[in-house]
Amino acid sequence: MQRLPDGDPSVGLLCTLRDDGSADPATDPRLPRETLLRMYREMRKMRVLETRMVGLQRQGRVGFYGTCTGQEATPIATALATEPRDWIFPALRESSIMLVRGFPLDQYLAQVFGNELDVLKGRNMPSHMAGRAVNQVSWSSCIGPQIPQAVGAAWAAKLRREPVVAVGFLGDGATSQPDFHNAMNFAAVFQVPCVMICQNNHWSISVPTARQTASQTLAVKAKAYGLPGVRVDGNDALAVYRVVKDAVERARAGGGPSFIESFTYRMGAHSTSDDPTRYRSEDEVKRWAEKDPIDRLRRYLEREGHLDAAGVERIDQELNEEISRAIDAVEKLAPPALDTLFDDVYAELPWHLSEQREEMRRGPRAPSGH
Repeated sequence: MQRLPDGDPSVGLLCTLRDDGSADPATDPRLPRETLLRMYREMRKMRVLETRMVGLQRQGRVGFYGTCTGQEATPIATALATEPRDWIFPALRESSIMLVRGFPLDQYLAQVFGNELDVLKGRNMPSHMAGRAVNQVSWSSCIGPQIPQAVGAAWAAKLRREPVVAVGFLGDGATSQPDFHNAMNFAAVFQVPCVMICQNNHWSISVPTARQTASQTLAVKAKAYGLPGVRVDGNDALAVYRVVKDAVERARAGGGPSFIESFTYRMGAHSTSDDPTRYRSEDEVKRWAEKDPIDRLRRYLEREGHLDAAGVERIDQELNEEISRAIDAVEKLAPPALDTLFDDVYAELPWHLSEQREEMRRGPRAPSGH
């Protein structure tokens, strides 16, 4: 893959796509046309969907949302580079993996609205997605705990001799957390089949990466723990696919864990509760918008003859219609029934909680007279 020269802020970055849409022939994975078009469609789907979610939050129709705008390449390339049996331990910006793996859009939206279709029964914050059917674990608002969880799942798979890989995501801010270091050390010592992917989007809410570490890169941290670390252009979907695919296959074959730094940029706010204009410039955002991962993949597809302007327009129209239909249907649903508060806590509900549930179902008693 192309390496940018030392002295560049993206030193040691592995790239495949060039700005004009051409690709390094030595590293282009030459994916089938169907896979490439699906990759593009899933990236566009997330951009359209999350734009709608932010709009709904601003209208007071949902409570919270955190987008992956500008970072779509890494989770979606990862979804296509892994197998359905592999476990995903996401951070805030990887919920698109669920949709790529077949999680129903209406159930995804139900988690945002917190209604009766929500498999989490409305208990989790919006954007804290989970889907057991697609092997994706719910993430936590706490920074970094999913990394030792991913390592633990990989350790369990190794003990059971299952050909399963666990993929754990984190942001640049999580590399300052003790959980990160504990997980890296354990993973390397016990050689677990785990791939840790750090989406370095330059900002941990309002804290720049330069305030997180004095290391030239985050990938170099892997060396101290004795595991391979690689730095990839996170806005290059083909490069991310290749790097993740190699790391996953290596882990599955017994080669141990890997650490990947995906060098990208958070083009949107940290979440709908954040105002990024307070800590970063508009010029910075505009510079990174020129490296938009969706536009870069589109130029490659056009150059390869896989997509044209009519195809782009058709995909957007189909996605807008699909998402609008799903929102209209899900928004009408009622919240979870109150007695579901007792579900999914105990394997067998204790007698006193069973009585309380039955009392709740009967409804409030009329006040007795005096």
